[in-house]
Amino acid sequence: MDEMNSDCGEKGLSAEMLETPRSKLTQTLKRAERFTEEKEMHEAQREWIRCVALTRIIYGNGHWRVAQAFANLAHSYLMITDKAFCPGFLAQVLQHANSAKVILSMGGGTPPKSTEEKRELLSTFLMTFYTLGAEWVMEELKGTTWEEATEWKISEKDLAAALGRARLLQNKPMMAMEHFKKAIGAVVSAGGEMAPELIDLYQEIAHIEQVQKNHNKSIGYLLMAHCVALAVHTKFSTEAASTALLLAKAYAATGEQKHAETTEMYFTESLAAYKAALGSDHSQTISALEDFSKWLVHVGKREQAYDLLQESFTAQSDLCSDFNEKAAERFYIMGGICLAERKMKEGYQWLSKCAEIQAAVYGPRHRKSKEIQKLLKLLETSSVVREGSRQLTQQQQKASSQTLC
Repeated sequence: MDEMNSDCGEKGLSAEMLETPRSKLTQTLKRAERFTEEKEMHEAQREWIRCVALTRIIYGNGHWRVAQAFANLAHSYLMITDKAFCPGFLAQVLQHANSAKVILSMGGGTPPKSTEEKRELLSTFLMTFYTLGAEWVMEELKGTTWEEATEWKISEKDLAAALGRARLLQNKPMMAMEHFKKAIGAVVSAGGEMAPELIDLYQEIAHIEQVQKNHNKSIGYLLMAHCVALAVHTKFSTEAASTALLLAKAYAATGEQKHAETTEMYFTESLAAYKAALGSDHSQTISALEDFSKWLVHVGKREQAYDLLQESFTAQSDLCSDFNEKAAERFYIMGGICLAERKMKEGYQWLSKCAEIQAAVYGPRHRKSKEIQKLLKLLETSSVVREGSRQLTQQQQKASSQTLC
């Protein structure tokens, strides 16, 4: 195990040194978005700062991508300020949002080419508009000086959806919902009731209903999204997998026993689709598996959850893929299951693996690393765990001496 971990660490270091700025930006964006989703805003903030630096290196100071990076950074400071008012953070919000404004006001460099890039640019305008609370963005949208401006007219659907997301940032869910409904109407009028753009819009409204504890309405919109995903894509596509997973979570959120069978059906359907589309080792597949296993534990099906998690390790193709934060999470769940079943020794071993990975991934001073270490120290007071820990240490020492010989 130690030898494998060392090899994995060396491979990771070599790969990091060979990464291009674009590759580093992609990974940094993923971390920033994940930390933001998990509400770990200080960690997210550090990643958004790195995004600004990498984006400048790649695109130059005057590109709209740099404005996008500044807008994201400003928004991260704003989210922290919303939780606990801090004049220093508010100054950072205004500074970074104004940096985005200056770049956008000057034209933003190379105009966006793809439809997705145009939507990202529109979102950057609206996020900056929300952050600064000014009307200049709408004027800029009308008066842009790009040569290709006439070729990227903003559709009614794009504008309505972007305004809906801006209203969500303002914590105005009901106004956001009205914008999303307008976007749905525009899509249906243009592309029919099975237009693929409807999937995201239905999911946006479902999320708002979910936050409002309107479970039945949320499920209704997610069922429509899943119906479109199955009609437009295949049953074993990432789109169908994603909508099935959201349905499983929505049914689970009701907390009603009558929905247990349906919840398990959609979890199973989602996991099968992710495995078929992306493979067992993919992060999205692992995330779906973790969600499924946590729900199984919650409803008392601990043995089924444990088997599912253990199978995920035996099915993986890359030995080093069990040395990352996703693996740590699975080890943690397995350890918790063992402790619940009063299998203290096995639980301690799984949690020790979790602690080892977390210390390597996050660092020993990270909150997660400290919490798992506290739990391990508490478990070490058990005589069963102490004996198991002593035997494990002896085995490791024996293996090490044999290697040296």
